[in-house]
Amino acid sequence: MAQILSGAEVVAALNERTARAAEELKTQGIHPQLAIVRLGKRADEISYERGATKRCEAVGVLVKSFALPEEATQDELFALIHELNADATVHGVLLLRPLPAHLDDDVVRNALDANKDIDGITDKTSAAVFTSRKGSFVPCTPHACMEILDHFGIKLAGKRAVVVGRSLVVGKPVALMLLDRNATVTLAHSHTVDLPAVVRDADIVIACVGQAKMLGAEYLRAGQTVIDVGINVDETGALVGDVDFEAALEVVEALTPVPGGVGTVTTSVLAKHVVQAAERTQ
Repeated sequence: MAQILSGAEVVAALNERTARAAEELKTQGIHPQLAIVRLGKRADEISYERGATKRCEAVGVLVKSFALPEEATQDELFALIHELNADATVHGVLLLRPLPAHLDDDVVRNALDANKDIDGITDKTSAAVFTSRKGSFVPCTPHACMEILDHFGIKLAGKRAVVVGRSLVVGKPVALMLLDRNATVTLAHSHTVDLPAVVRDADIVIACVGQAKMLGAEYLRAGQTVIDVGINVDETGALVGDVDFEAALEVVEALTPVPGGVGTVTTSVLAKHVVQAAERTQ
């Protein structure tokens, strides 16, 4: 039976450290603050905004929410972003995406001040991940994967890691982060030949392909650590990951649950990034 890598345990430790750092900043007259920008009223974005706000406020991070109508123009969004860039009391900006189709995502996200890009969406921060340059923030979800691995003492140096999924949001950044920690990394995807065999060869598996229960027993073996980033709804309406949890539970050494795993840690990483951004203003 696999060890369950509980997100709640990681969150508790991470929040404690973040709250202490936020309190220290307040003694210096700096109150960490996050601005959340949302266009429209998508239920999933409203839910994420609510969860992020609750998590941030719990560790001493102020949150301001800015909701624009879905039909807002690019100029209107630019004006808000530039206002937040110039506001010294705002240390981090979270722009909820995907943006409405009439807006140019590349142009809009790169209008954000990279120093306030606490979710790693600008080209400048993406380049920092690629070059292992310190001082920029990686996207929160891949960082959450690394926080889980570190919290549970899972060694990375010399291990074989397979990342299933190559998105700019999770797959590519987490592959580079694993490589930076001296793992030997394979970035696999839908065109990988004999994908089950490639995944079985790994010591550490990061599943971020976005397909419910795609990684079944034929992908897994004893001794593996599996980090499931997927958030999907199955045919019964239940929330499930990219890994067949019940099958994996009987095979692998350690496994994150869905829900209760990576997603739980992501908002705590977001709060941590805001506090770190505030620390850099000293």
